[in-house]
Amino acid sequence: MTQQLGPGTALPRKRALFGLLDADGWSWAGLKAFAWLIFIIFILAYIPDRAYYFTVNRTIDLGILAWSPVNLCPADPNEDLPCPAPVGAVTPWHLAPDQLALPEARTDGAAIQLGTNILFIGGSDGQAAQADVFVAPAVETGNFAEWEQGPALPEPRANASVVFEGGSIYVFGGEDADGAPTTTAYVLTPNAESGDLGEWQPADDGLVLPEARAGAAIATSASGLLLAGGTGPDDEVVATTWLAALDEDGNLGAWEEQAPLNSATTDATAASVGDFVWVWGGSDAGGQPVGGVQRGEFGAAAAEGEEPNPDAGKLVRWGVQNQSNLPVARTNAAGWSANGVLYLAGGNDGSSARPEVYWAVPTGAGNIPEWKHLDVSDLGQGIEGAAPLVTGPNAVLIGGQTSDGVTAASARASIAPQAPFFQLGLVGATVPALKIDGEVGQQLGYLNAAGAGTVNFVLLLLIGWAYAHKEQTRAMVDRFVRRRRGR
Repeated sequence: MTQQLGPGTALPRKRALFGLLDADGWSWAGLKAFAWLIFIIFILAYIPDRAYYFTVNRTIDLGILAWSPVNLCPADPNEDLPCPAPVGAVTPWHLAPDQLALPEARTDGAAIQLGTNILFIGGSDGQAAQADVFVAPAVETGNFAEWEQGPALPEPRANASVVFEGGSIYVFGGEDADGAPTTTAYVLTPNAESGDLGEWQPADDGLVLPEARAGAAIATSASGLLLAGGTGPDDEVVATTWLAALDEDGNLGAWEEQAPLNSATTDATAASVGDFVWVWGGSDAGGQPVGGVQRGEFGAAAAEGEEPNPDAGKLVRWGVQNQSNLPVARTNAAGWSANGVLYLAGGNDGSSARPEVYWAVPTGAGNIPEWKHLDVSDLGQGIEGAAPLVTGPNAVLIGGQTSDGVTAASARASIAPQAPFFQLGLVGATVPALKIDGEVGQQLGYLNAAGAGTVNFVLLLLIGWAYAHKEQTRAMVDRFVRRRRGR
């Protein structure tokens, strides 16, 4: 008779992760493999990447920082702005020193930066249009030096439509010395080699306006120049829109009429953002300030294989949305666009010049969720007719008219407030970094990244060896512990 062997002692399977998983199963093995993958990416990619940006950036983000209850912002240039500053926020305004004032007081002029020169063109002295052009050299970043006399316009012009396009400055229409709208078009093209500004010349006949205009809003677009609204003959506020299209060589063609504005407007501001052109503020046909915002849409190019769209590149319609309108009515304000943000500063509400500054960030779909306002970003006093200029990170308002009359002063504010230099969130943080500028910073950043990657690679090899030789590793650790205790 053969004796059968008993079942023996059942060995319990080891458990891992607080007993949730089988230590010898595929689930635990897969989880460990994923954890090691994340660890390898962290030490061989993430840490060297952070080492580079720690050298060249002002701050670096560690981890994921979706929301932070702790924020610290620099006092310069943010000053009294909330921290973090809202997108598009404007820092407090500061008057420029007296030596940077215009040689003469002006309002309803225009300011344009042309290379290293800033030009203040035309305008009124409060009594009549002037032909003077003042020039100041741009210095450092966002600053300029003292004004000097530049090449005068062929005739006095105030409230003209001035734009920089294709290396030239164009002045369209505007009021003459008698206050009447004009059709003239002047162009200034500097010498590319010597940098000499040269003299103003009459533009091509096709760029002479089809009808007299003053106070028309002008904007550049991918299609060319757009000139909308304004005051026409007999002081009539009009809704016309004209387009001077760019040809394949980048030359401007003759003005062609486009879809009219939804509402006749003068002394408004126009700018292109994304696929749309915007016109905001101004006065209506009755001479009353408005808070309306009008959005222009262009005809789309035909898809491949389809018939060409005859309206491609043309402005085919204007639309309005109540939620996009300004919270207040303003005319003759300083308006501009920068970094995809629309701005309006000062202007007249129908009774007096105002100091408020508003801004809006249009969406890619062409909507304006809201116009924002901060008391700390308002001007020191009410002003209208000031010429806006964006130079570097700064917005500058030059000249204009206050309750004390026409001014020669200018004010400057940053439209690029700095992000917090320290943030602490639930799953990450922002910490200060070195910010070494230029080529030196880049080269040091590469060295830091390479050094961090090399050290981490050696560390990864040591960890691999330790796992492959567990007994030897334990013995080494035991010897080290015994030595420490024997001291």
